[in-house]
Amino acid sequence: MKMHFTLLFCVFVVGTKAGKYSKEVNEQKASDKGDQVEFRIAKINQVWEKAIKIQLVPVRLSELHSDLKIQEKDELQWKKLKAEGLDEDGEREAKLRRNFSIILAKYGMDGKKDTRTLDSNRFKDHDVKEGDTFDDPRLDKLWNKAKTSGKFSDEELQSLLREFQHHKDKINEYNIVMDTVSRTEEIHKNVISPLEGEVKEHVLHQKHDDLKQRMRDLNQGFERLRKITHEGYSDDTEFREPRVTELWEMAKRSNLSEDELDSLKEELRHFETKVEKHQHYQEQLELSHQKLKHVEALGDKDHIVRSKEKYHTLAEKAREMGYKMKKHLQDITNKISRNGLQHNEL
Repeated sequence: MKMHFTLLFCVFVVGTKAGKYSKEVNEQKASDKGDQVEFRIAKINQVWEKAIKIQLVPVRLSELHSDLKIQEKDELQWKKLKAEGLDEDGEREAKLRRNFSIILAKYGMDGKKDTRTLDSNRFKDHDVKEGDTFDDPRLDKLWNKAKTSGKFSDEELQSLLREFQHHKDKINEYNIVMDTVSRTEEIHKNVISPLEGEVKEHVLHQKHDDLKQRMRDLNQGFERLRKITHEGYSDDTEFREPRVTELWEMAKRSNLSEDELDSLKEELRHFETKVEKHQHYQEQLELSHQKLKHVEALGDKDHIVRSKEKYHTLAEKAREMGYKMKKHLQDITNKISRNGLQHNEL
């Protein structure tokens, strides 16, 4: 059976027993390359090295590092479960494959020409100019209405802008998952053995469920944006950060008790502080990168060394904060999901 994938590296090819999750292919030691590698799993380290080679901008590189670190943690955990005879139906493995595909597409590393990742500097969005769009007519119409309504202070407009950008990101993620479903359906048509067909049918069903949940989330998210645009922020708004607001809305729709909701609300406040701290480091990283480019252009060697040291320190801190923030996001999402919601997060 011949499969065609547009992934960048041969180790990404799936479909054989010695495929993308085999120990022989993926376990990698520093001695293999003569120096220390960033990630233990080969295919993940290859993505990281490719991102450095193509000079992904600093903030996006920091975000990618956090996502890859989460992915590696989940894959190593899955390998232990697999060794213990768990995940017999392959559900966790299928989710890992799906999440990895999303990461590749999210950062423009899936071999496809795509405009999703071209506007890679989030902080440009803080000064959205006339004509800039969210690539969605409904979002563009709502945003233009919000800007001219007079209902929002400058600070509230910045908060609302982050909500619109977050919704745009969720749309992109939905499109990525839909693309993986389309590819899976195409592969499913070429199935030969009944047993193989049964496995692929199971994976396909999971992906369709994921798509349906993501679409429900998108509809609920757009309705929230529509309501805020028409009514403005209410005085009793619990949270400002989009990801935190989304988690809180999920929690209220779950089977959590009042006491559990109160406890979660407090945890979400701590999480929101973590998100804001991460954003601060991202902003500082971008400013440091701009300063470094300026200093390099001037040619002052001592100044260049000092600027590089500061830049690398900030880059490391941003990665560390990004991982902690995304790990906390994953933990909270799983906690809510165990109480009556089926939800898939990146």
